[in-house]
This record gives sequence, C-alpha cells and structure tokens, in this order.
Amino acid sequence: MTVPPAGNGETTRLSMGVCIGFGVGTVGVSIMLNTVTAYFPAFMSTVLGKNTELAGYLLMASKLYDAVADLVIGMLSDRTRSRWGRRRPFLLAGGFVSAASFLMIFCAPDMGDTALILYMLLALIIYSTGYSLFNVPYMAMPSEMTPSRYERSRLLSFRTLFVSLGQILAMAGTAALITHGGGGARGYAIMGWTMALIIGTAMALSFFGTAKAPALENAPTPVEKAAGGSWVTVFRNRPFCLLMAAKVCQFLAFASLATTSLLFMLNVLHLGYEGQMQLALAQNIASGLSMPAWLWLERRTGKRNAYLVGMAVMALAAASWLFVGKDGVSTLELLTRGVASGVGAGGMILFSISMLADTLAYDRELTGLRREGLLSSIMAVIEKGTFALGVALLGIMLNLAHYIPTKNGQLVEQPRSAILALYAGYVVIPLLLFICNAVCIGFYKLGARSPEFTRPVIAAEPAAN
Repeated sequence: MTVPPAGNGETTRLSMGVCIGFGVGTVGVSIMLNTVTAYFPAFMSTVLGKNTELAGYLLMASKLYDAVADLVIGMLSDRTRSRWGRRRPFLLAGGFVSAASFLMIFCAPDMGDTALILYMLLALIIYSTGYSLFNVPYMAMPSEMTPSRYERSRLLSFRTLFVSLGQILAMAGTAALITHGGGGARGYAIMGWTMALIIGTAMALSFFGTAKAPALENAPTPVEKAAGGSWVTVFRNRPFCLLMAAKVCQFLAFASLATTSLLFMLNVLHLGYEGQMQLALAQNIASGLSMPAWLWLERRTGKRNAYLVGMAVMALAAASWLFVGKDGVSTLELLTRGVASGVGAGGMILFSISMLADTLAYDRELTGLRREGLLSSIMAVIEKGTFALGVALLGIMLNLAHYIPTKNGQLVEQPRSAILALYAGYVVIPLLLFICNAVCIGFYKLGARSPEFTRPVIAAEPAAN
C-alpha cells in the first residue's frame, strides 16, 4: 500500500494493528538500551570486580564502531529493494543479533582479566550491530507511513507507550530477576536469558506487525545519483540540524541519569533494587498513561512547545532530589518523583521522535531525495555517540571521586566524594543539559501549530528520470 507524499494536506489514518505492530518493536530496543546502560557498569563493578571507568571505556569503544555501523546500515536500507520493503528485512535480522548479544553480555564466562576485556568488547560490538540493524531502519519508517504530522505523533504515541513497557521490563523486571537470582552472577544470568527472549520476540513481532504498513512510493530518482551532494545538503535542513543539537544535550542528560540511577538508589538513598523497581514502575506507568494528554497538548501548542513543557516537568523532578533529607525518602515521595519524571520523559521522548519524523519528511520536500535511512543513521550516531560519551565521562568521574567497586553484589559505604559525584550525575549535570536543550529547541520552528506541512520556498531542482 502506498501513501501520497508529504505536503499535499492529505491524511492517511493508520490502522490500530499497524500502530501496535510498529510500536511493539521498541520493547526490545528499550530493554537493549536501558538495561545495558544502567546495569553494565553495576555488573562490571559489583559482580566482575572491575571499576566503572573500564565499563565506560568499553561502552565508548563499542559506540565508536557503532557510528560507522549506523551510517552503513542507514544507507543500505535506503537502497534495499525486497518483497518485504526497504526497512523490514533489517528488523528481522536485528532481532536475532540483538537477542544473542544481550545474552553474551550478561552471561559472560569465567575468564582472566585480559580475556574478559576482549570478550566484553566483542559482545558490545555485536550488541551495537544488532541494535543498529533494527533501530536505524525502524526510526526511518514513520516519516514514510503517513504524510500527516499529527498522525505521525499518534503512531509514535504507541511507540512511546511500548517504550514505557520496555523500560519497566528493563529497570523493574530486570531488578526483580537479579534479586530473585541472589544479586550476583546467577541473578544476572537469569535476567540475561529472560530478557534476550523478550528482545528477540518483540523485534520479530514488529517485523510481522508492519507487513501491511503503508509506505511512500519510491522516489523517481534513486538516492544513489545524489550521493555526492547529500552530505552537504543535510545542513540546509535547519530543523534537522537544530534537532541534532538538542539531541546531544538530551542524550547526555539521559546518559547521566541512566548511568547513576541504580548506583544512586543503592548508595545514596539505600533503597536497594526494590527502590529501583518502584521508581521504574512509577516513571513508566505515568509515561505511558500520559500519552493522550501530550497528544492533546500538541494539537493546541505544537510539538516544540509541548516538548519544552515535558522538559520543564522532568527538570523539576530531577531538581527535587537536591532536597532529600538525612532520613531519605518515603515510598510516597519516591513514587511522586517517579510519576513527575515519567510524565516529563514521556513528552520529551514522544515529541523528539515525532519531530525527527517531521524533519525527514521536510527533507524530502526540500531536496527531492529519499534518504530517510541516511538521516536516521546520522541522528542515531549523534544519539548513541553522545549517550556513550556521557556514560564514559560519568564512569571517569566516579572513579576520580574514589567510588569503591565490589564483587558478588556486595555494597560498602562509599566516601563522601563518591556520594557527591552521584548527586552531580543524577541531578546537577542533567539540569544544566536540560537548559542547553531548551535553548537549542527554542529556535526550532517546524513544530509550530499548523495543520500540515507546506512545501519549502527553497527546493532542490527536480532530478531527471
């Protein structure tokens, strides 16, 4: 099934089955990203006896490889022609590779220090490959499925709902499995097997669930003919460039929050894995339930303004941790903060991805090229590169602050310098980055309140057939 190109004012209503089929794949993506980010430093430092700095270096090294993999996979998906479409074959391949790599990471065999480092580096490279195989083509699909800006938001609200489910599994479900297994290597192995099965299943369901998804007709001129100028013309797409800048700030903030979240619960609040589970449940249930409200707000204020509201709510929730007293927090206070941060994060996640889909559609109008995979891969490189950089920098900061690593899930009293570093990573750094994010997105105009796209004044000369 084909849909008309963006810009003609027509709206294609996507079926519920297509929306669910598309959205379910992000359960696997969420588990992959959030579990590895949150638990890999803890796994290395509390089970394998390695410091957090090494974990950060390994993640950063895998992301350097990932930058190349994203671009290659994005361009390949632009050029792919198959009976399953341009993007969907990559979804199926990514599901298999992602599940296998997740199992490798959290079920590491007993080996010497050097062998372990090399093994983990290989496992993380395979993990990055699987993630890219699925996620880069996946994120290019929404801009091709409907010309309607608001219908894209509706489609992506299903994705955000499944992001919430994936994050519940990634944070609360994993914590429950690890605790059930004793908190050490056995607990992580149980978690690894369970989540690998869920990752593979969710990604495969997305492949089958999008079989009847609409898609834009192929451009009359293949993107290969314009490859020489495609990189330069990316910078003509000002909304895309502004969104890239905002994404750098957003993902550095998310990396800081994700890397320090579990360690903050364990070492500052002393709430253990149970506190992590409660916080994750509150955040993600609130995020999922907030989708109708965010869609309502978008209709009245536009995506950009709704995104800024979400960021403000999340920033206030983060700042509230500065006022934790000596007695810690009650369950009610923990859940209240979780609900607030979940609602804010839901708006940020929904509209940042929806704005990306809009910039990809705008790029087709501006240049006449079909390079959604390339632009999605560029954004993926930005997101994962900054995320990995944030994780690495936080690992270095904690090591310099004399954070004490342990084995077998044991917890020790951390020095005051390490506690202050955890406060910095969980509260102060994200707040500063949210401010920078707001400055960048303040110049973004594509999300203003208007019915649909109109063709840009400056357009590339149509290519010959």
